[in-house]
Amino acid sequence: MKEFDDQHTPDTPEDEDAYRLDRRLVSGIIYALEAQDRETLIELLEPLHPADIADIIEQINPNDRRRLVQLYGGEFDGDILSELDDALHEEIISILRPDVLAEAVRELESDEIVDLVEDLDEPQQEAILDQLDDADRVAVEQALSFPENTAGRLMQRETVWVPEDWNVGQAIDHLRNAPELPEQFYHVILVTPRMKPVGNVTLGRLMSSKRSVLLHTIVEEEFQTIPVTQDEEDVAYAFNQYHLISAPVVDADERLIGMITIDDAMAVLDEEHEEDILRLAGVSEETSLSDTIFEAAKGRATWLFVNLLTAILASLVIDAFAETIDQMVALAVLMPIVASMGGNAGTQTMTVTVRALATKDLTSQNALRVARRELSVGALNGVFFGFIMALVAGAWFGVPMLALVIGIAMVFTQIAAALGGIVIPMALDRAGIDPALASGPFVTTITDVVGFFAFLGLASSILL
Repeated sequence: MKEFDDQHTPDTPEDEDAYRLDRRLVSGIIYALEAQDRETLIELLEPLHPADIADIIEQINPNDRRRLVQLYGGEFDGDILSELDDALHEEIISILRPDVLAEAVRELESDEIVDLVEDLDEPQQEAILDQLDDADRVAVEQALSFPENTAGRLMQRETVWVPEDWNVGQAIDHLRNAPELPEQFYHVILVTPRMKPVGNVTLGRLMSSKRSVLLHTIVEEEFQTIPVTQDEEDVAYAFNQYHLISAPVVDADERLIGMITIDDAMAVLDEEHEEDILRLAGVSEETSLSDTIFEAAKGRATWLFVNLLTAILASLVIDAFAETIDQMVALAVLMPIVASMGGNAGTQTMTVTVRALATKDLTSQNALRVARRELSVGALNGVFFGFIMALVAGAWFGVPMLALVIGIAMVFTQIAAALGGIVIPMALDRAGIDPALASGPFVTTITDVVGFFAFLGLASSILL
């Protein structure tokens, strides 16, 4: 694996390009595609991790993608397919030869196949399911019958379980004689005669204990079962909160039907974080760098339109004070500062709130205390930056009362930003609306309207 180290491992811990693909490597791959040099292409890709090959496929243009998949041919395996961005699954599957696709799919665990096919059109779903043996096909179809974004879609059907009354020796002999085991597993699940999971035994404890030791005496203290219909966000939360490595999935009768491992749970957590970031920016969660220009524009247009409407509302406030602005041009110069400071403060509070809601740290029990804290922070920052802007405006325009107006307006704006940044996400969350998706435009509107109204209203009353 020396080549892999050369292409990915940083020379120092501070290397900013740690694990970034070498540009010379990518250039070499493009050159091999241009020359239709399959031997060189395989030589360059062979040392790479499947995730890195998937990254290369995602980064190059569609024409080079097609050439790479076709030229790489039978070397294209299931791990690469599972690492690809969901938006590219359909495109790559349509390029792969049927025999290559069949071999790639057979290498995957059932949960990886479900993840691969759930967003495909029905003809492509059938093309993949047809490559599976009867048992695997039934397992995948059963998983697809569960609602989207639930544990049933996330779990793998392959599990390792033994009766709860066995000892270590019986379990080890059973594992050694098993015709096939999951590629990755961390626990042996203990079950009752009715297939109800009652405990987990780690492989470390299993291998370090004497053969005569009863399994139920060496189970892990922390044991959680996951209902098959539980939302995958809650599954990821449970893994993160309780430091789980794997957990059995149970049906409505609490019988074992599958297992979720930490890599699947952390993938969900990563997806949720990514979705929250995109939603906070008003970008569709389906956005990908491989999207066409039209798809990218369409994914952003909705919330740009909402922002346009809220901006018009803020403009109506300004229009109401048009005569005031006409009489003192300095007001027009200072208005963007008020709006900018309020918008940034609102975004800061909103981001903290949305994150706290997602991690379940912000609840109805501590909401009032957190709201008081954020209002205090807003007031403190308002006084601090209001004082600074008062000094700046006084020195800039030489109008002492103008300095007082903008100082007071900054205090009101910062408090409004803090209030909107915490109340709006909480209200949306209580209403069952994703706060990461809808908070931004409303928080911006509140800060702009309050900021402009306070600034121009005070100016009208005090200066004119």
